[in-house]
Amino acid sequence: MTELLYRRNTVLEALRGDRRKINRLWIQEGARGTGPIASSARLLGIPIETAGKQKLSQLAGDSSHQGVLLETGPYQYSHPEDILALADERNEKPFLLLFDLLHGPQNIGTILRAAEACGIHGVILQDRRAPDITPSVAIYSAGATEHLLIAQVTNLVQAIRDLKAAGVWIVGLDMTEGSEILGQIDLNIPLGIVLGHEGSGLRRLVRKNCDYLLKLPMRGQVASLNAATAGAIALYAAWQAREFEGARR
Repeated sequence: MTELLYRRNTVLEALRGDRRKINRLWIQEGARGTGPIASSARLLGIPIETAGKQKLSQLAGDSSHQGVLLETGPYQYSHPEDILALADERNEKPFLLLFDLLHGPQNIGTILRAAEACGIHGVILQDRRAPDITPSVAIYSAGATEHLLIAQVTNLVQAIRDLKAAGVWIVGLDMTEGSEILGQIDLNIPLGIVLGHEGSGLRRLVRKNCDYLLKLPMRGQVASLNAATAGAIALYAAWQAREFEGARR
């Protein structure tokens, strides 16, 4: 099965990452600014072909490809054990993100971009009734998917229980009345943050198995933030609680 990635950031990060088998790079004839991408492909021994803009638009099904298109194999998923092992390898408290049927490639891509920027160890999502890491998700993440360990599980509630047994505290973002307000919980702990569906929020059993429920304080007139925005704020708050561990200076 072949997938097509496009736009420069996404293609460059796919070349730098290790989540896919890469088959071929297409570059638009006369396109400027594609030198670093071509250089990365050459270093990896990846075949490069050139074509006009119309040809690339036809292949991508989108005219906003920015002059590059990458033929790859499908996204390679990890396992929850790999994520915990990465935390151990870095000698850091586990820091995970979990999706409870979160939908929408833009939503998912946006939050994955923030998650990678915060240095999380990995992401867990349910493999049924939830979207795969498609090229659209990779594009909206600006290539962040290509550096993340993302695991699919059959049963998210069981995955949560397994994480808790491994010493990870589970914090669900939920706007219910009984939720703690951001700042009332010490997030400098082995942590898994759970994001729910944009409309219906966390499912009952997922909510029940969380150690804490957390909501963001609101002052304006709108009722809530979208899932990607709320998730990004929570991720940065958790990273701040760790004193921005590992940040580039």
